[in-house]
Amino acid sequence: MFELTRRAALAGTIATFVGGLDAQAQTAPLRIAFGDIPSVESLHFLIAVERTKEKGVPVEIANVKSEDIAAQAVLGGQADIGVGTPYAMLQKVRAPLKLFYQLSTLRFYPIVNTEFYKTWKDLDGQEVAVNSRGSGTEAVMKLAADKNGIKFKNISYVPGSEVRAGALLQGNIKASILDSTNRKIVMEKAPGKFAVLPIEGVSATDDALFASPEFIEKNAKAVDALVESMLETMREISARPEAAAELRTKYKLLPDLPKQLEADIVPYFKEAVEAKSLSVSGGSPEAAKTDINFFNLAGQITGDPATLKVEDFWEFGPLNRGKAKLGQ
Repeated sequence: MFELTRRAALAGTIATFVGGLDAQAQTAPLRIAFGDIPSVESLHFLIAVERTKEKGVPVEIANVKSEDIAAQAVLGGQADIGVGTPYAMLQKVRAPLKLFYQLSTLRFYPIVNTEFYKTWKDLDGQEVAVNSRGSGTEAVMKLAADKNGIKFKNISYVPGSEVRAGALLQGNIKASILDSTNRKIVMEKAPGKFAVLPIEGVSATDDALFASPEFIEKNAKAVDALVESMLETMREISARPEAAAELRTKYKLLPDLPKQLEADIVPYFKEAVEAKSLSVSGGSPEAAKTDINFFNLAGQITGDPATLKVEDFWEFGPLNRGKAKLGQ
């Protein structure tokens, strides 16, 4: 169903992994379904995965077309862990999944071709492109439409911020939402042709790790190693954004990244740190409540936010254990 982009290679027979992982973990890698195209914006995640492997936990990353498909892969047993914010699926189909680690908070930029649109009102009855169904990009655009009293004619799904940036430059789409790096590229390649529309009050989760509670419990040591690596990586990059570029070189990540984007790695993470969108805590009950309020306003989940329970969406055990290992 999806294409594997990276497989852990194990040399020889390994008798015992670091941390005393059990026999099942030794032979079965963590399979992570990632509903996006690996790029600069996901570099911190890829670095943390490499560090998890160094702890003796083999990991396989599979690229899938969308966050929705990533969630389906976990539900169907083709993956163990997904990356995304499947709040809608958790509520609407009562999927037996829980979020357990917050990677980042939303930091996106609605972009319009000014030959056609200049304000949110101009987008009433028009088509916009987002990353995928159920994604943070879709939630932001739906929330903005609601706040500005408009309704889109159609929402199309185009995975990959760089893909949407290219489509904007080529004129194939006229309104979309991009990450910081691709917003900059679009603006520089076509000065005056595009405008960023304003959005306010968005601080919800962009990407999180999720899995079934049963998997988390049965594979606690492997999951804990992943969480610990995530916390270490986020904190190192937050303290020194230059580390993102250095660690990318060390682990030979994103080998086909264009030179122009290589130069954007450090500026991207400096901006992310300044905007506090790179999660150094891995999440909290308060952050989860913010998510519930946001995704409720955006129409992804229904009901009175005051009555929706954080524990119906989140499992904090791995995060608490990871912080404890780091002396918190």
